Amino acid sequence: MDLDNVRHIAKLDKENMCDLLVSFPRQCTDALFIAEHSTVKEAYRRKYSNIVFTGLGGSAIGADIVKDYIGGETNVPIIVNRDYTMPEFVNKASLVFAVSYSGNTEETLSAYMDARKKRAKIIVITSGGRLKELALKNRDALALVPKGYPPRCALGYSLIPALVMLSKCGLIKGKKHEIKKAVQFLGTLQKKKLAPYVSEGVNIAKNVARIAHNRFPVVYSSNKIASVATRWRGQFAENAKTLASTHLLPEMNHNEIVGWVHPKKILGAFLAIMLRDKDNHRRVKKRMDITADILRKNGFTVLEIESQGKTLLERILSLIYIGDFTSFYLSILNKTNPTPVDRITYLKKQLSK
Repeated sequence: MDLDNVRHIAKLDKENMCDLLVSFPRQCTDALFIAEHSTVKEAYRRKYSNIVFTGLGGSAIGADIVKDYIGGETNVPIIVNRDYTMPEFVNKASLVFAVSYSGNTEETLSAYMDARKKRAKIIVITSGGRLKELALKNRDALALVPKGYPPRCALGYSLIPALVMLSKCGLIKGKKHEIKKAVQFLGTLQKKKLAPYVSEGVNIAKNVARIAHNRFPVVYSSNKIASVATRWRGQFAENAKTLASTHLLPEMNHNEIVGWVHPKKILGAFLAIMLRDKDNHRRVKKRMDITADILRKNGFTVLEIESQGKTLLERILSLIYIGDFTSFYLSILNKTNPTPVDRITYLKKQLSK
């Protein structure tokens, strides 16, 4: 399968997922404009005991990134909730972000109502639906983003407004400059190393997809950038229709490293992908070196992908962007349309009965 054949890619990519990936930097710029013009009342500028993001799937990954990116900057704990209810500790001293791209995610709507019962301050990020109606009715802070994207392709619209809103609440310093620099960096990365017109051999994502084809990817990262591993797994599943798993170091060294033995009949088709960052703890770096060496000595294929960029935001987003394009090119190798998620659609219809 020729990944440099743009016409062939277009035949499989019927809904033009590729264009959504290419335009991601522009989406982030638009999201920054929307967030800066969203109102956060003075009542939101107060001390909080915790910050809770509630959402699912593509609407929750932005929260994971926020946690990794600013977790070391604020002394307020950040929790990402993926359930119908809020944690018991949520109360009037909590700041809750209810994030649902469609505005109709049933788990998020349920958690939103639970947060209201607990008298938490709520910020809503959505494109519409029932969640928008509730936010307007209850006068919650609201960042209203454009409709029309698959939720997993609207990452900029969940991530950037959250960062800006946290700044408006006085919980972190302003991130406008870092966001703009990261957007500029992603644009350059895409043009030189990821876009469809960048030939295989130079294109990082095409190379990884080629190696991952017909394999089971096992994605490893440090706790510091756990959001990146989560994103890779989700994009492999939704875009490439490929099952993958994830684990984090150093925890992986205390259990999973021993599991690379059985079942022998299928384990040879497994691929270890290590996502690395220059600011990982020095002992985690050493652990990754040794782990990769152990796996290679036992005959397994290991890919090591280093984050790119100067700031933490650039480095996190660079790995995510590489992963997004990798899953797209893998979908082409799998001869599958990357956009539809028929089983999710079917599941939602069954739940609605």
